[in-house]
Amino acid sequence: MSDLSSLTAAQLVAGYTTGDFSPVEVTRAVIEQAEKVQPYVNAFVGIYGDEALDQARESADRWRRGEPRGPLEGVPATVKDILLERGRPTLRGSWSSSADGPWEEDAPSVARMREAGAVFIGRTTTPEFGWKGVTDSPRHGVTRNPYDTSRTAGGSSGGGSAAVALGAGPLTLGTDAGGSVRIPAAFCGIFALKPTYGRVPIYPASAFGTLAHVGPMTRDARDAALLMDVISQPDARDWSQLAPPAGSFRETVKEGVRGLRVAYSPDFGGRVEVDPAVAAGVRRSVEKLQELGAVVEETDPGFDDPLEAFHSLWFAGAARVTQFFTEEQREALDPGLREVAEDGAARSALDYLGAVDVRMALGKRMGVFHETYDLLVTPTTPGTAFGAGLEVPEGSGYRRWTEWTPFTYPFNLTQQPAASVPCGVDADGLPAGVQLVAARHRDDLVLRASHALYEAGAAEIPAPALRGAPS
Repeated sequence: MSDLSSLTAAQLVAGYTTGDFSPVEVTRAVIEQAEKVQPYVNAFVGIYGDEALDQARESADRWRRGEPRGPLEGVPATVKDILLERGRPTLRGSWSSSADGPWEEDAPSVARMREAGAVFIGRTTTPEFGWKGVTDSPRHGVTRNPYDTSRTAGGSSGGGSAAVALGAGPLTLGTDAGGSVRIPAAFCGIFALKPTYGRVPIYPASAFGTLAHVGPMTRDARDAALLMDVISQPDARDWSQLAPPAGSFRETVKEGVRGLRVAYSPDFGGRVEVDPAVAAGVRRSVEKLQELGAVVEETDPGFDDPLEAFHSLWFAGAARVTQFFTEEQREALDPGLREVAEDGAARSALDYLGAVDVRMALGKRMGVFHETYDLLVTPTTPGTAFGAGLEVPEGSGYRRWTEWTPFTYPFNLTQQPAASVPCGVDADGLPAGVQLVAARHRDDLVLRASHALYEAGAAEIPAPALRGAPS
């Protein structure tokens, strides 16, 4: 990637401020990079070069006048093709979605980024309706890993993770209802935060209900803090949003980890088999936190796997998404989505409410746990990226994606903030991620600890090599 396309959002804003380069130069470099890598990884539904350059020229004029709109002025960004973006179709990876307009609304997070001066260069791929932890769809095909194009980028925000990793914009918006920003961040070697539910307003409401979060995917935690300051602002269309944060994430991210109480759970009390390379990377991250002054104890939150409860809620959402589809539309669905939607439709209201009971009990357990510990640290995923176009790892015996993501979906049930930070690579050069979790409303602690790992060099991994031929 070019020098300009490799810079973080914070570095770009600093360069615009000093006049070292302009939004037009940067946007042109990022678009060139996006077009270069697209044949290899299929990260984009659409790249909008001409429109982005028009936005960049307007941004450059504002910088020349000394009137930047906001903290993202001139920064190239991308948006997952689940979130509404004014003037561009939202297709959600599905043949059931029509590209016909008008597309007149931005999602709240997109609106706040636009007001802050971001330059939107493209929309990124998702599995159909974001239903699974890898990224392939009937409409847009398979999204591949920047480190090895024979492997998956993860999902469901896989296009955004591949784009950020490869220099096709330093900021992207993803969605996460079971791990969908954290899984691809771990597989692609970038940072992602699933904020506390309600911290980032959502509109329209997700069919997956209060499992669904919108969050930043970035090159480092400092950029995520910058983006969180923007997208955490209120929007009247979301009645479930939290009050605006009292301070700035950009300021609190600098406060370090000295004195923080960290619970380190390497395998959920022996319940999860973790790849040795992933386990070693997570342990190194924990040791670094300890070196930086955190008080670390190896312990476990001690809950049973809430998979069946998650399935009741998740599959019900899939059933709701497809409830009014014609038979022809159902036939065109991803077969896996069709299966889980049928499963969800067959479950009763009592099944759903039973899952809510499990969720409430888990939330209570984690609330009490965090009275003792500021942070919980686990692997993000038990392994690294597997074959592209598959829902589960080859030979695993698993049927559904949730079976290989035991560390992520519990914290959608509890609505806690959780981030994935790179923690090394395996013998094949594939990234691994460490997950940091805090109590609800303590997004600042997750960002502080993540930033501390970046500042200490613990999150540095080799740049992606794009091994493999174009698709």
